[in-house]
Amino acid sequence: MSYLFDTDVLSNLLKQTPSPNLVRRLADVHPSDQFTSSITVGEMVYGALRTDRQVELLSRLERDVWPNVRVLPFGHAAAYHYGRVRAGLERSGTPLAEPDLRIAAIAIASNLTLVTGNTRHFSRVPGLAVENWLAR
Repeated sequence: MSYLFDTDVLSNLLKQTPSPNLVRRLADVHPSDQFTSSITVGEMVYGALRTDRQVELLSRLERDVWPNVRVLPFGHAAAYHYGRVRAGLERSGTPLAEPDLRIAAIAIASNLTLVTGNTRHFSRVPGLAVENWLAR
């Protein structure tokens, strides 16, 4: 099985003490099955630049995170799923934030399970497989 890691999951790895469950699960997944999205890259760089630890966090991202996951773009197939999912959620009165919709669409288009601490949030997206590796 292959996985797309959400921003909260990869951010957890930068904590002083990352989730032991997350670290254990990552060790069990072959690196070729580990992905993130270009949306998550943007969110994490933005988050790092908003802190007083910019240089350290950006360095850790470049050294420890990005080399270990493949970054998927928001391409044509994801854009199609994005439009379909957004319209459906808005019709049902349960919209998601723009970045989350894009992340979900990339996961659906790439046939990946989304790993996030926000399972309740993403479970509204039809056709999206979701797992929480941050839970203890």
